[in-house]
Amino acid sequence: MSFTRISVVGLGYIGLPTAAVFAARGKTVIGVDVNRRAVETINRGGIHIVEPELDMVVHAAVSGGYLRATTTPEPADAFLIAVPTPFKDGHEPDLGYIERASRAIAPVLKAGNLVVLESTSPVGATEQMAQWLAEGRPDLTFPSTHGEASDIRIAHCPERVLPGHVLRELVENDRIIGGLTPKCSAAAVRLYKTFVEGECIVTDARTAEMCKLAENSFRDVNIAFANELSIICDKLGIDVWALIRLANHHPRVNILRPGPGVGGHCIAVDPWFIVSRTPNEARLIRCAREVNDYKPELVVSKLKAEAAARDSQQIYCLGAAFKADIDDLRESPALGIVQRLLDEGFEIKLVEPNIEEVPASLRKDRCELVGFDEFLGQGRDALIAVLVPHREFRGSEVLRSLRPLDFCGALN
Repeated sequence: MSFTRISVVGLGYIGLPTAAVFAARGKTVIGVDVNRRAVETINRGGIHIVEPELDMVVHAAVSGGYLRATTTPEPADAFLIAVPTPFKDGHEPDLGYIERASRAIAPVLKAGNLVVLESTSPVGATEQMAQWLAEGRPDLTFPSTHGEASDIRIAHCPERVLPGHVLRELVENDRIIGGLTPKCSAAAVRLYKTFVEGECIVTDARTAEMCKLAENSFRDVNIAFANELSIICDKLGIDVWALIRLANHHPRVNILRPGPGVGGHCIAVDPWFIVSRTPNEARLIRCAREVNDYKPELVVSKLKAEAAARDSQQIYCLGAAFKADIDDLRESPALGIVQRLLDEGFEIKLVEPNIEEVPASLRKDRCELVGFDEFLGQGRDALIAVLVPHREFRGSEVLRSLRPLDFCGALN
């Protein structure tokens, strides 16, 4: 079956760029999202997230009639589900968004359709999605009961892109594709080869799910080593940045840069999906998560101690996003640190160049968003915490002269 009409469910940081690159290849794309404001923005040819060059691609796709957004699913040849997968209390995976998306598209499915789960998910989620679809359409057959002869093809293809480089990496990166049957995998490969120039590597659905979790857990463990090293060096009076530079001269050593924690919807979340399924076996993965989750507590403690020494209740916090040069606040340790400081009664001057207003989760009566230039004019003798190495902060000699507490190496 040819895929001329594609539906992307979830128009966030992955779904919208994916919809845009399909549309840029001449496919008719229907984007689906529950956020009416996002839908209206996209249909005007605009974007509601920050990602380099995405605005131009979306504007061209909408203007050319290839991309349209809606709040209600419509029939298509292929459906890609790219919705959030957070965790509940106790770090248990929350598949509620996937379930709602599955039940929403079920009424418009037809024989020959392909449904791909792109959301990073715990092992077994693709099979669970297929079950929800089957419950919604008992008149159709699915791989779990009819194998290769099923009416609907089901596969998992996790995204693996870097914010700030999404459009390029969607095209260039290899993709791992795990179908519930070989025909499901083959159908998904045909779909992604519409724009993927990298290799489409076929496996089964459970291995594809675990692959993404393993990739992010690998990174989390390595970051945890750097963060733990920074804690040790702080206690021993050693400059961790100088130490890492020296150690990395070893030809087989590549220590990452420590920071105030780990954020984002992937690395800070995905390892818990492994822990939840195999709690007794995932000891190193759990330990790394705990180290990285502990780091913001240490940052808050150091800032409280410094504020007490200065008898100050005001702190300039530079950065709120989960990484440099983006606007994404999901699971951001910097944002969590700001929240904790507000809860402790501090007044926060937030310097975050990539957002236009104080996040709704913060107390606006004690948190003010200020521009970087404005900060430079008023921040002398203030208590300053650099939490995210945005380009505006990196290597700034003026900022360095203010002697901030640099928790992310922006000045190193």
